[in-house]
Amino acid sequence: MKKSELPSKICLICKRPFNWRKKWTDIWNDVKYCSEKCRRNKNH
Repeated sequence: MKKSELPSKICLICKRPFNWRKKWTDIWNDVKYCSEKCRRNKNH
């Protein structure tokens, strides 16, 4: 699959788009944040 064809989402914290990553294969439906930093800051 080409990089441009990967699914993407918008981060709930920073509002920037991010693409699917192989490490998220099994949990893609649960991924809400683009990075650990955003995930940690979800309560701010």
